[in-house]
Amino acid sequence: MNVLSFCPKPPAWRVDWPALHDAYPWVRALAGCPQDPAHHAEGDVWVHTRMVCEALASAAGWRGLPADERAVVFAAALLHDVAKPECTRAEPDGRVTSRGHSRRGSILARALLWRQAVPFAAREAITALVRYHQVPYFLIDRDDAQRLCIEASQTARCDHLALLAEADVRGRVCRDQQRLLDNVALFREYCREQGCLTSPRAFASAHARFLYFRHPERRPDAPAHEDFRADVVLMSGLPGAGKDHHIRTHLPGWPAISLDAVRAELDVEPGETQGAVVNRARDLAREYLRRRTSFVWNATNLSRQLRRGVVALFADYQARVTIRYVEVPEGVLFQQNRQRPAPVPQEVMERMIHRWETPDRTEAHAVETVVRE
Repeated sequence: MNVLSFCPKPPAWRVDWPALHDAYPWVRALAGCPQDPAHHAEGDVWVHTRMVCEALASAAGWRGLPADERAVVFAAALLHDVAKPECTRAEPDGRVTSRGHSRRGSILARALLWRQAVPFAAREAITALVRYHQVPYFLIDRDDAQRLCIEASQTARCDHLALLAEADVRGRVCRDQQRLLDNVALFREYCREQGCLTSPRAFASAHARFLYFRHPERRPDAPAHEDFRADVVLMSGLPGAGKDHHIRTHLPGWPAISLDAVRAELDVEPGETQGAVVNRARDLAREYLRRRTSFVWNATNLSRQLRRGVVALFADYQARVTIRYVEVPEGVLFQQNRQRPAPVPQEVMERMIHRWETPDRTEAHAVETVVRE
């Protein structure tokens, strides 16, 4: 049984809180996690989460969704503050903060849902809602409102995001509740005006989208001249997911830069500092790019920060970049890792899972997923 099965159903629309509490340690961890009373006078994170889910379950807009969409938004409501126990701090002035809990929560939610075998598409929809769940509160006050709105729309359904945010506001006790509700309503209308309320904001081409998210000064409707000098396929996925097998099967004959091979060449273990490995691999990439030779960059590439750095290198040489993401179920992953010539130690695997972010449309010309469920 996974978290989607707990979604309230008609006609009662009842949330089975005792069953949820007993099912998952991460649910129980919310109890006792403090919140700043200025924004959450209702109590701890568990009290707030219950109030949010109940508010969502009573909302006509949520009840009117198809059943699969209801389940996704409900799961996002249940998980939206899952990282607060990890991120909450008491500040010197007595305030309670949880900075970074949205992004951190999306990473924690991904690992939790993967281990529950939640289907990939539903899981990524949930994690996107968790990542952006605070955006509707402040979007209209930001100088980069258009860019942030368009960015969120590439992975999150903004109409679902508005439903979640409204429930998040109604599930709390605070002085500025009506202002927040007004901001959520304005967010919904702004997304409608931008053409991205129910689908990703469209671009003239994949290259136009790629350049837009690389250059803050670009407008979303600006055309993009294409003059690619090479193609680079950047592999992404946990160790043992099958990246090497995929390359052998689907990209035969392509030159490949493998960070595992570079590690072996330099005698660097996976858990050690990887600076020398990355520098050597970048030098190899520059050689291919200068010769206008297409190639594969084969590494785990699990975080946006890591991918951003190597994609920037490829883009500087006018390469067209495709990220190919490979994933298998948890049991298969660990079995295949054990069968590798040099298995990644369990503790290193867990650290990788703890920073695992799947690639999305904002990062490359194309993102292709090869997922076994």
